[in-house]
Amino acid sequence: MQPSQVQLSVRNVRKSFQGKAGEVRVLDDLSFDINARDFVSIIGPSGCGKTTIFNIIAGLIEPDSGAMQYLGQDIESLRGRVGYMMQKDLLFPWRTVLGNVLLGLETRGVDRTEAEGKAREYLKGFGLAGFENAYPKTLSGGMRQRVALIRTLIMDPDILLLDEPFSALDYQTRLYLEGVLKDAVETYHKTVILVTHDIDEAVALSKRVVVLSGRPARVKIVHDIDIAAASPIAARSDTRFSGYFHALCAELDIQTEKTA
Repeated sequence: MQPSQVQLSVRNVRKSFQGKAGEVRVLDDLSFDINARDFVSIIGPSGCGKTTIFNIIAGLIEPDSGAMQYLGQDIESLRGRVGYMMQKDLLFPWRTVLGNVLLGLETRGVDRTEAEGKAREYLKGFGLAGFENAYPKTLSGGMRQRVALIRTLIMDPDILLLDEPFSALDYQTRLYLEGVLKDAVETYHKTVILVTHDIDEAVALSKRVVVLSGRPARVKIVHDIDIAAASPIAARSDTRFSGYFHALCAELDIQTEKTA
């Protein structure tokens, strides 16, 4: 698959929910493209429907109207083709680290010896060798999210949907895990769509940033991010970083400077 090829196309998607005061329109004529091996962040005002988009792509809910295409073919959802990672790691507390990582492979019926070998290889690659028999309650938040990321990647999804996976972590841990994520995406040649409220994170990680309007959400603008840094920390030192950051803040009407 060529990196520039359009992998996922979302076209004119609309979605409403029934609220106490009547129908609430969440998505309105939403359209965007995701290229192969893209890293796209979606940002927008709180409550604008970013998670709703993910749930539609993953096949967890249906849109009221609109269409999606995958590699040029019409599809109803990407169920079975995506790995979905959320803010909560959702690890099973009664399973060990190895047991949590193996869960998806077990449901797929992969041979136990083959599955364990693959899982241990991933754990070693993510700096978790020696923690195979540990339980989630004994791990730090950052380690738990690494386990959750491995559990997502080991199923070899075509596209990773990341819904604010680092937002509950302290800043130092977030910076570290951003680097882990970037390395994993490049190693396993994955396409990523990240929902985040953190503009700093969006600029540091992304090739493109999709800015949504307030509810009902539609695409306001798409910014290309031209920073070829070795790491998310290095990206923050790029001379262009500040310009992208302030441009995105302006799109969201966020004031970045105090006025007299």
